[in-house]
Amino acid sequence: MIHAARHNHALATVEPTANLELPPSFTTSNAVKVTRSQHVTRPSPRSQYQKLVATGALRGDEHQVHVVERLQALHEQLINYYPPPLPDISERNSLFTRLFSKSAVEPIPLPADRVPRGLYLFGDVGTGKSMLMDLFYDTLPLSVKRKRRVHFHAFMIDVHKRVHAAKIALGPSGGDPIIPVARDLAAEANVLCFDEFQVTDIVDAMILRRLLGYLLDFGTVSVMTSNRHPDDLYKNGIQRESFIPCIELLKGRFEVINLDSGTDYRRIPRALSHVYYHPLDKQNVDEVNKIFTALATKNGEEVVHNRTLPIWGRTLKIPESTSKVAKFSFKELCGNPLSAADYLEITETFPTLFVTDVPKMDIGKKDLARRFITFIDACYESKTKLLTSSEVPIFQVFSDDPDKGEVQISDHMRSVMDDLGLSNMAVGSSSMFTGEEEIFAFARACSRLVQMGSKEWAESTGEH
Repeated sequence: MIHAARHNHALATVEPTANLELPPSFTTSNAVKVTRSQHVTRPSPRSQYQKLVATGALRGDEHQVHVVERLQALHEQLINYYPPPLPDISERNSLFTRLFSKSAVEPIPLPADRVPRGLYLFGDVGTGKSMLMDLFYDTLPLSVKRKRRVHFHAFMIDVHKRVHAAKIALGPSGGDPIIPVARDLAAEANVLCFDEFQVTDIVDAMILRRLLGYLLDFGTVSVMTSNRHPDDLYKNGIQRESFIPCIELLKGRFEVINLDSGTDYRRIPRALSHVYYHPLDKQNVDEVNKIFTALATKNGEEVVHNRTLPIWGRTLKIPESTSKVAKFSFKELCGNPLSAADYLEITETFPTLFVTDVPKMDIGKKDLARRFITFIDACYESKTKLLTSSEVPIFQVFSDDPDKGEVQISDHMRSVMDDLGLSNMAVGSSSMFTGEEEIFAFARACSRLVQMGSKEWAESTGEH
């Protein structure tokens, strides 16, 4: 059960039917259809939140209720919002089949008051960002026909593919590939929800400062979550001054809301399901292998060795797998130079994954640790069931060796570890991660491993 604090304010249980303001292009018959669709029972962020509190899935939190009210306000604006018309796109993969004019001009910016102001929700690990994002997305008005909810990392992978294809379509004479990419994204979704917005790469920074502006010009409304206030994005990054306009855009065109209320919604104890096994003794190795065989072959399938999975024009070998279950050793998964795109493809293909022989990692294995953290994030976002065997408890694979004496840990690291709601003895502290981005990634990975080991997670995952 996610904690959230009781609130005295009575939330409305019935949402009033909106009086729709239809654009001139709508005929009377269309207007009737739209009006009728609004009478279909559909929860709003406010009513859905109240329902979750009433059923005990959440515990009301005064600070969180304030955030829900901001989501509610945007929800009500979207009921009557109709983005400007975009050029007709007859084919789904239009970006790959259309040639864009080399002399294409930038879209005419819409007045700021014509596009509902987006929301930028930021806070530390465990503040309920993803839960609130899902609450908003799942209750979008029926009038919103085109919408997309995506983890920001996966979104940027998609954007890079589109930019590459647009450059090819524009030909050797060149042209601006960001405009057609933004137009296609706006055509696919006039409401975009990004989870975990972050900027760590100069190429991403240069794309985003213009892409977000063009999306607003095309009338796209965005809601995003992040660990950072906009002022702290891409901090100390290369050529950060070039990214400042994007930061100002976020602060000017989005309502920036701090989710930190002093409550960690992952602190509520959960009954851990037995999905993590340590140490690497014969009993645990045999048990994990037995569980893998049982899950992989339960539908009569046979385990395939070295199946190939196509990723970005190349192939990745899957050591052991059936259609929905795969097993890797840690060396096979993290000992090779795999990227976030590889891990996302793996987790989206196989709802259940086994990773065996996870070692305890120190500063000499920092690259392996980074890849494993990226893999954990991919599992979490894809709602993948994860089973592991490890040298030490899985939560402590990044921790320092207590036999080496007291390790000097920064105040920031101690603060983040405290925010996890777990003692340093239970999770361990790592001095191998020093930069702010690394510390947040480490903290997030530890928190997610705890959540992914819960009974609730084990029972609700494993099927895509």
